[in-house]
Amino acid sequence: MPQRAYQPFLPVRRPGSKPDEKPRFRLLVHRKFEALWDELPSRVGLEAAQQFYDHVAWTPGEPPAVGTTTVLKGKAGRPKEPGFSRRIHYEISGAGRIDYEHNDRYTGGAFGDPHPVVRILTISLGSH
Repeated sequence: MPQRAYQPFLPVRRPGSKPDEKPRFRLLVHRKFEALWDELPSRVGLEAAQQFYDHVAWTPGEPPAVGTTTVLKGKAGRPKEPGFSRRIHYEISGAGRIDYEHNDRYTGGAFGDPHPVVRILTISLGSH
């Protein structure tokens, strides 16, 4: 697959510190939410931000150990591209939510090799 000129998703790091081991999934955030990703620890707390990262970096399709997720139904839950999961809504705190989808064998990178990714589609830190 040829590289597209516009790449809306950017790789992100774990808030606060590197994980102890290499994550299974690579996290990508939509560029319009990059600043909110950077603010996440100050808005919801470092521990909550790291718990979210750890959940989606290793087990995005399973219920989290801390927090709640909901797989969205209907049109709102449809994946943006074939191969991705339905959209998952993660309650990061009383202050907001993060919606994401994952793909175990994403081939959209620069080299086209299959690798697991999580795409963070929306970050909403206001009340809902």
